[in-house]
Amino acid sequence: MSINPQQALPRLRVSDNQRFLVNATGDPFFWLGDTAWEIFHRLTREEAEFYFATRQRQRFNVVQAVALAEFDGLHTPNAYGDLPLLNDDPTQPNEKYFAYMDELIQLAAAHELYVGLLPTWGDKVNHNQWGAGPVIFNEQNAQSYGRYLGERYRAYTNIIWVLGGDRPAIHEQVDYRPIWRAMAAGIDQATGGNALMTYHPMGGMSTSAWLQEEPWLDFNMMQSGHGSGRDVPVWEMITQDYNLPPIKPTLDSEPNYEDHPVNPWPKWNPNNGYFRDYDVRKQLYRSVFAGGCGVTYGHHAMWQFYDPAKRTAVNYADRPWFEAINRHGANQVQFLRNLLESRPYLTRIPDQDLLISSAGSAESHVQATRDASGSYALIYLPTAEPVSIKLDGLSGTIKQAWWYNPRTGVATSIGDVVPLNVASFTPPIDGPDWVLVLDDAAQKFGAPGDPV
Repeated sequence: MSINPQQALPRLRVSDNQRFLVNATGDPFFWLGDTAWEIFHRLTREEAEFYFATRQRQRFNVVQAVALAEFDGLHTPNAYGDLPLLNDDPTQPNEKYFAYMDELIQLAAAHELYVGLLPTWGDKVNHNQWGAGPVIFNEQNAQSYGRYLGERYRAYTNIIWVLGGDRPAIHEQVDYRPIWRAMAAGIDQATGGNALMTYHPMGGMSTSAWLQEEPWLDFNMMQSGHGSGRDVPVWEMITQDYNLPPIKPTLDSEPNYEDHPVNPWPKWNPNNGYFRDYDVRKQLYRSVFAGGCGVTYGHHAMWQFYDPAKRTAVNYADRPWFEAINRHGANQVQFLRNLLESRPYLTRIPDQDLLISSAGSAESHVQATRDASGSYALIYLPTAEPVSIKLDGLSGTIKQAWWYNPRTGVATSIGDVVPLNVASFTPPIDGPDWVLVLDDAAQKFGAPGDPV
C-alpha cells in the first residue's frame, strides 16, 4: 500500500527491560488507548475524521479496532455497502472493504494514533460462548488470512497486532491456540518479524492464563471488564502478570467503560447504575501504578458507535457516540499520561511497601509506584482518607510534595518535607480522588503533569 511518509509514526517495540513499550529510537511510549471496535464497520470517512481528531486532542495514542467485527460483521456491510469477505471465506477478502480500512489506518496515523488492529473478533474462531459468528477459521485459512493482512500492512508503522477478540484461548477443554498461532505466524512471516503482537482476552482474564510462553506474544493484555461490579481488583491482576516469567509488559485493555451499565448480565438491574468517570479513573490509575505499561479507556456508546438514527443500542447505551466522545472521563485520562510522562519513565516500578497506613480494599484501595532509584513516588488515593508514607526508601534529603488532581491535571504544591522516616498526608476534601506526588527536591522535576 502507498504510505504518506509525512504520516508515518515510529514503529513500537518492547523496552530493553521488558516492562514497557518504546518507539524505534527507545523513547518511552505510554499506551493510552480507546476502544473503537466497530470503526471500520460502522463509520463514514467524515465521522472517522471527527473521531480521530477528537481523540488526538484528548491525547490518546492508540485506538483498538476490529477488521471482522463482532455484530454480524461478516454479513452486515460497512458504511459504504461493502462486506469484508466473499462467501465468508478468509482466503477471499473483498478489496473494497480493506481499501477503506487502509484509508482509516492512514487517517489515524495523520492524527498521531496507532491502531491496535484485531484481524477478527473471537466469535469467528470460537462461537460456543456468544456472538453472531459464524466460525470461519481453521489453522490453514487463519495463516493465509494473517499473511494477507501482514503483507497488506507491512509498510504501516502505526499498527499493533491484537489477536483474540474477547475470547479465551482455551475454553471447555477446546484448545484454540493452534488457530491463533497460525494467524500470528502468517502475520509474522509477511511482516518480516516487525509485528508487535498481543491478544485481547475475555472479561476477568489475562492472556497470561494461556499464552505466557507463546513466543509471538510480545506483551500481555487483560480485561478487568464490566460484569463484576465496581472496583474489580485489577491491581492484583497486573501484579500477577508483572511477577511472571518470562518478563513481559502488561496492561488492562478493557476496564469498566464510562457510561456502561454495572453488571448487565444476565439481566441488568437499573439500581446498579452506570460506571461514571470516577469509576474509570480509579481503575486506570490503579492498574498503571501497579505496573501496567499503559491502559485503555472505553466508553459504552463509543465502541459500538451508537447512533439512534441508525441502529439499536447494545446493553442500554444512554447517549449517542457523537455526544459521548467528550464525556468527562474521555477528557480526564490525558492527565494520567501527562503525569507519567513528566517523571522518569522507564525506571518506574510498583511499590506498595511505601505505604505505612493500610492499602485498603475495593473502593478505598490505595496504589503506589515510584522510580527505582527513589527520585519520585506517586500514590493514588481513591478516597479522602489520610495516608502515611515511608520516606526512607526515597532519595534526597528533602522531598517536595504535591497534590495532583486527576480530574483537572492541576498540581498544587504542599511544600517541602523535612527529613523524616514517615510522613502523613491528608488529601483535600474536594475530591474524591487525588494523587500524592513526592519528589527528590534536588531533581527539580517541575510540577507534576507539566511537559518535560
